[in-house]
Amino acid sequence: MAADAVDEGQLRDLIPGVLAALVHRGADFATAEDAVQEALIRAWETWVTGSAQPPDEPKAWLITTAWRRFIDLARSDTARHHREVLAADDPPPGPVASVDETLRLYFLCAHPSLSPTSAVALTLRAVGGLTTRQIAQAYLVPETTMAQRISRAKRMLNEVRLDRPGDLRTVLRVLYLVFNEGYSGDVDLAAEAIRLARQLAATTDDVEVAGLLALFLLHHARRPARTRADGSLVPLSDQDRGRWRRDLITEGVAVLQAALARDRLGEYQAQAAIAALHADAQTAEETDWVQIVEWYDELVRLTDSPVVRLNRAVAVGEADGPRAGLAALDELDPALPRFTASSAYLHEQAGDLAISARLYVEAAEQAHNLAERNHLTLRAATLHQRLSDGDC
Repeated sequence: MAADAVDEGQLRDLIPGVLAALVHRGADFATAEDAVQEALIRAWETWVTGSAQPPDEPKAWLITTAWRRFIDLARSDTARHHREVLAADDPPPGPVASVDETLRLYFLCAHPSLSPTSAVALTLRAVGGLTTRQIAQAYLVPETTMAQRISRAKRMLNEVRLDRPGDLRTVLRVLYLVFNEGYSGDVDLAAEAIRLARQLAATTDDVEVAGLLALFLLHHARRPARTRADGSLVPLSDQDRGRWRRDLITEGVAVLQAALARDRLGEYQAQAAIAALHADAQTAEETDWVQIVEWYDELVRLTDSPVVRLNRAVAVGEADGPRAGLAALDELDPALPRFTASSAYLHEQAGDLAISARLYVEAAEQAHNLAERNHLTLRAATLHQRLSDGDC
């Protein structure tokens, strides 16, 4: 890394390897994470703000600085003697390998003892390098609440054997949850999930890692067209496809095709294939719904997920007509998230406007965010207006 090339993003990219190096040397996770944060602050104050040139090996410098800070913190701990034995020598200078350490850190943050919520928060903090304040803003919770959540997660990792990390599927699930959190606060969690997925893809050749990255890229490509200037939602069928990011679509399709060619299909590849079919259609009318239903059939086979079956029912409604979609929906539990909204949409497509309007009102009451609630309420109001105008 050139001395004049260190910016905030590159500095954050070094975090997983630095933290993993300290943990590998015997540092407890909580104290190591604090030490790394303080080393990063020192680096930020000097390298990024321009008051000093970064060293030739920024990662080695960060490891050495963080390790020394860890020792300072550890000396006040009850395990002082053990930690000072570990501190006999500083980490050696020079280039530092990062691939295995980074992957290991992902696994530790997805440890089976942690809840999904805690694992996501810890991943954003330890692997993503976000501050507690940034994570709290992204989740729309007080900073003190998020600090307590992260502290509990770190304490739990200190009390478990770190030779039993979470598996790769858990890591992928954590990243999937990060992506789906949306775009709140001053941290774009969708973009952050893509950044983390790119890091993970660089450390393993697992096809489902590639599938997840492709899925993120293809969904994120549609983001510019998802909302209007007033923040209201634009349904997929109404989106201005000229605003979709073709660079992300091209990249996502290439990543997906390379993964599918290895003939080890997984759920994230199947989801990405569905997103790719949407991205390939120049207009909503050109969408290949028959093939999308076939991919949903694969997803059902892989996951047997009720949510997947719900999405499949809507796709069946597009491919074979709304009555067929409603028949598929009737086989599912009405308590499923977005069941009512899906039923309202299919009834609208079938011409059952009164039923659809009532269901849209119910769905709006069940919505989890304001934008979705406003969208469903507007659909209900539009249908009521059509009914009053005699369009039935």
